[in-house]
Amino acid sequence: MTENLLLYGAYGYAGSLIVETAVERGFEPILAGRRAEPLETQATELGLDHRTFSLTHPNVVENQVADADAVLNCAGPFSSTARPLLNACLETGTDYLDIAGRYDVLEETAQRDEEAADAGITLLPAVGFDVVPTNCLTSYLAERVEDPTHLRVAIDGLGTFSPGTVKAILEQAGEPGTVREDGRLRSVPLAWKSREFTFEGETKSAVTVPWGEVSTAYHATGIPNVETYATVPEYAQTAMKRARGFAPVFGWDPLQSALQAAVDAVVEGPTAAERAQSINRIAAEVEGADGDTASAGLRTPDTYDLTAQTAVDAAGRVLDGDVDAGFHTPSAAFGADYVLEFSGVERDDTEELA
Repeated sequence: MTENLLLYGAYGYAGSLIVETAVERGFEPILAGRRAEPLETQATELGLDHRTFSLTHPNVVENQVADADAVLNCAGPFSSTARPLLNACLETGTDYLDIAGRYDVLEETAQRDEEAADAGITLLPAVGFDVVPTNCLTSYLAERVEDPTHLRVAIDGLGTFSPGTVKAILEQAGEPGTVREDGRLRSVPLAWKSREFTFEGETKSAVTVPWGEVSTAYHATGIPNVETYATVPEYAQTAMKRARGFAPVFGWDPLQSALQAAVDAVVEGPTAAERAQSINRIAAEVEGADGDTASAGLRTPDTYDLTAQTAVDAAGRVLDGDVDAGFHTPSAAFGADYVLEFSGVERDDTEELA
């Protein structure tokens, strides 16, 4: 690749897998991040250029990304990293991608559509799991129903967790759930609704959680009512509901700092063997204004393995000029069948909600 791809958060768990995949695909990314020691070690081992900089000072960030053709942000928490990198990309005319999955971060990015179009840059967030598969499945079903009005989508699996993922879960523990109603985001209690979904013939109970698809489904398809779910055992559902009153405690900054530090100390992320044994299943249903429904499911490889594949592929397409300026979701940029291009992903039209 002759284009310059700057990969921020290169030495994190997901970032390292993305770097490995990028190199295998012939990229020579500029590795970047906040901590010099792991970054220098990684770059030296791979023979790649690297840049150490924090996101505190806007002029510094702009100077560091100015000569890149695209930035791929892999550094969480995205509630802290997305805005400064995106601002810098808008100032320097640099395309921006990330692997964020927080609905609020994605909403903020979507609001920069006009700015990005004026600047002539592409904004393509959420190019990892969970959004790539859910967004593609949503768009696929939306095309099969006239005037789609409601989406319900659930994820089953998620058996592997990196430090960054655990930190993101803890960060959101102090926040309410979110659904979309009549085109607007609405805050709801933790585990607000529960229902059953069928995954490959197996019926499992799930509760509402604020996946990124609460944001991206609307921007890709215009479906005004969106609920996103995760499968959770009955005892865990009860615990989540009882914990609603403690949510503000988890939002207390000193407690969050302590929990985040504990994650760094004890969570390492899954091994390659563990990832190889991990699968995720997604079930979704779209309902039209006339009451007709379409449902389908997806089976995907491990969260992190799929993220590495989709993030690198999306970055390559952006660098090749395949995506117009402005904000896009993955399925809006590449089509509803995009996720099927990756090994281990299968779609099943027979999935139904129980």
